[in-house]
Amino acid sequence: MDEQALLGLNPNADSDYRQRALAYFEQLKISPDGWQVCAEALAQRTYSDDHVKFFCFQVLEHQIKFKYSELTAAQQQLIRETLITWLQAQMLNPQPEKTFIRNKAAQVFALLFVTEYLTKWPKYFFDILSVVDLNPRGVDLYLRILMAIDAELVDRDVVHTSEEARRNTLIKDTMREQCIPNLVESWYQILQNYQYTNSEVTCQCLEVVGAYVSWIDLTLIANDRFINMLLGHMSVEVLREEACDCLFEIVNKGMDPIDKMKLVESLCQVLQSAGFFSIEQEEDVDFLARFSKLVNGMGQSLIVSWTKLVKNGDMKNAQEALQAIETKVALMLQLLIHEDDDISSNIIGFCYDYLHILKQLTVLSDQQKANVEAIMLAVMKKLTYDEEYNFENEGEDEAMFVEYRKQLKLLLDRLAQVSPELLLASVRRVFSTTLQNWQATRFMEVEVAIRLLYMLAEALPVSHGAHFSGDVSKATALQDMIRTLVTSGVSAYQHTSVTLEFFETVVRYEKFFAVEPQHIPCVLMAFLDQRGLRHSSPKVRSRTAYLFSRFVKSLNKQMNAFIEDILNRIQDLLELSPPENGYQSLLSSDDQLFIYETAGVLIVNSDYPAERKQALMRNLLTPLMEKFKILLEKLMLAQDEERQAALADCLNHAVGFASRTSKAFSNKQTVKQCGCSEVYLDCLQTFLPALSCPLQKEILRSGVRTFLHRMIICLEEEVLPFIPSASEHMLKDCEAKDLQEFIPLINQITAKFKTQVSPFLQQMFMPLLHAIFEALLRPAEENDQSAALEKQMLRRSYFAFLQTVTGSGMSEVIANQGAENVERVLVTIIQGAVEYPDPIAQKTCFIILSKLVDLWGGKDGPVGFADFVYKHIVPACFLAPLKQTFDLADAQTVLALSECAVTLKTIHLKRGPECVQYLQREYLPSLQVAPEIIQEFCQALQQPDAKVFKNYLKVFFQRAKP
Repeated sequence: MDEQALLGLNPNADSDYRQRALAYFEQLKISPDGWQVCAEALAQRTYSDDHVKFFCFQVLEHQIKFKYSELTAAQQQLIRETLITWLQAQMLNPQPEKTFIRNKAAQVFALLFVTEYLTKWPKYFFDILSVVDLNPRGVDLYLRILMAIDAELVDRDVVHTSEEARRNTLIKDTMREQCIPNLVESWYQILQNYQYTNSEVTCQCLEVVGAYVSWIDLTLIANDRFINMLLGHMSVEVLREEACDCLFEIVNKGMDPIDKMKLVESLCQVLQSAGFFSIEQEEDVDFLARFSKLVNGMGQSLIVSWTKLVKNGDMKNAQEALQAIETKVALMLQLLIHEDDDISSNIIGFCYDYLHILKQLTVLSDQQKANVEAIMLAVMKKLTYDEEYNFENEGEDEAMFVEYRKQLKLLLDRLAQVSPELLLASVRRVFSTTLQNWQATRFMEVEVAIRLLYMLAEALPVSHGAHFSGDVSKATALQDMIRTLVTSGVSAYQHTSVTLEFFETVVRYEKFFAVEPQHIPCVLMAFLDQRGLRHSSPKVRSRTAYLFSRFVKSLNKQMNAFIEDILNRIQDLLELSPPENGYQSLLSSDDQLFIYETAGVLIVNSDYPAERKQALMRNLLTPLMEKFKILLEKLMLAQDEERQAALADCLNHAVGFASRTSKAFSNKQTVKQCGCSEVYLDCLQTFLPALSCPLQKEILRSGVRTFLHRMIICLEEEVLPFIPSASEHMLKDCEAKDLQEFIPLINQITAKFKTQVSPFLQQMFMPLLHAIFEALLRPAEENDQSAALEKQMLRRSYFAFLQTVTGSGMSEVIANQGAENVERVLVTIIQGAVEYPDPIAQKTCFIILSKLVDLWGGKDGPVGFADFVYKHIVPACFLAPLKQTFDLADAQTVLALSECAVTLKTIHLKRGPECVQYLQREYLPSLQVAPEIIQEFCQALQQPDAKVFKNYLKVFFQRAKP
């Protein structure tokens, strides 16, 4: 071996050595006898360095995984012998190998097993067991190998090919027949031998039993000798967590419902008499978390049994199963309420399924009602934040609690299905008690009281949030609680969690304010002062900005009296904060978008006459336009790139804010009706000069483009005079990405205004195409994937543009470009359909071809087009699907084929029998298609039902492909 290269395997080696080691690894993998060098080194224990040993196993692993079939029988025998020799040596080693080497060795053994067991090495396990016997080193490796084999055969996270899946099933079937009873016996011997002397090996063995139990005969494990041993392990501190997991796997195994019930009940009896159900005495939370998972498994298994028995009509046994479930509820509740969230979380599945049973019962007993109430109180208690929760800097623990809260919410929703009245009454009791004295109550209790009210909105089913009509008692209860929420003054509580919950809840129940509008002013004040948008916490300010816009939008009818007051109060929040003054505005630019949108909504939906709306909109947008002009001048003069970027960012925000205000308009309230056209046209005139700014082009163009999209919707034809010069600027020295983003704008104009923009389109059609072709032909690095992706996306955009033009009845735009240009365009469409393996673009190309054939393919079409149909379009319909890259198993490709079928049908429709004759006599014979298939093809094409032909075409190409 190359000793110098091996030095690079050490993690502390310098990069040159490491590079050399990598290169050596690659060399050994490719060379025909590299693996033999490594096999010899392992068998003869040539190297003591751990990294070299690991390296040798990696080379062997590669050989077995990818090149095993190339070896001769003798070489394969050598690999088997090497591994067995290495295994024998482990029995005598004074020190065991490091864990990472043992794991890697186990992986190699497992790989060889799946490769050889069915054919060349049926005695695999017997050979290994005869070497290891009960030697602790050997047993450790044997168990690691078993876990590695299980990972190869049944690990759900490993994606297997269908071939591998078939092989794995066959291996498991063969193992069940030939060796599983012996393996189970070996596990029993290992457990019996080591349970009191070697906890590590015992735990490993329990893990193996738990892994294999899912696919072997359960009676081999679920019998007295095994179960009694496992129950014994439950009382041994170092073994009980693994024993718990092992019992869980046994309980989880699918089996007959009555047998399952008996198994679970006998387990429970033993566990209960051994004192495991007395949770309060247990201090080890890690064990309790596993125990909770076991109880959850037992509970859910009993519920599955109950469901099956009810379904089979076996009511006697179903009643017994229900009885068994009920006796576990007290234990379930103890675990659910446990202060450790992991323990509680592990039992939620059982709890949820138990409630599902209660939901199906027509009448609940007093005990079941008490259980429902107990679950409800547990959920309310467990929803509460603890003292350690860090609101300012949320980390992993906080994220886990948020997830846990989501699980509890599901329980609450299920409780609402079982007993909505009880849930409402319980929440009302907690809410009222807490809010009566909120000033003297800890934040977490106040937060959870408001949170429960918030959660009721989703838990109690209604359509469209109409909680305040219909059921009077429910409506009254909710109304009382929300009235208390807004009048109690709790919005002033000095904790961010309470503040946020307050705003979330008033917005969730916005329909309350339509019923009791007198409370709107005090909620608006909370939004606008130090409790909301001016809160000391940026997190609260940010969320409030969004919630405020939702509140105003949903109650716009009730806002009229407050509009001017609100607009005055938010004035300072609308300021564009330029980069130079160091002034930190209260809101981020993303949050300001919501405030601008809110201002727009207030103005547009007000009852004011158009002149007043125009004046208010002008007041809102003029400061933006003035700032924009100043900043654009500064940008033109800025030298420093960082400053340029900051200024461009600020300019972009200004355009974005103006865009956002326009979202307030609708079909009922158009820009014209509100008298605001002039203001937005002024904005356009202010913003468009940014397109000719040579600096920071990407960000400026992107902002103005978005604004133009909005204005096409809002201003309609008033925007048209601005489009030609804007387009001209955007086409100047642009990249593939710029073009790709510019084309949707042209598509939007084309689709909306159609013939109105025909002269403009005809004029800019070729300049746009030249820019596209130039960008597509621009050379890029061979393996520059982002450049390749950009070109692919641009190609798609180009075809989408042609589709829009032809689909909007504007084919004359193409026709008027002169014969040479028309031909060039048509050739690119054919190329798109055939040459690029991109089914999305291919589909678009066939749609365009169908449209063009429909428009030009008749007897009175342009000169030479009929020729083009037969020379190029018909061949494209065959050449594209015949390509190897045209994958008929892919959904997008099938859609492309469907459009290809439409193209052929359209050609037949426009050209009639002539098309059939051409296919029969010339084209299909040139592809060497058999005469009877040609006949069949032409018959399918002439079928009046297009669907018949689409289905036929798929079969036709499936047969044609090798």
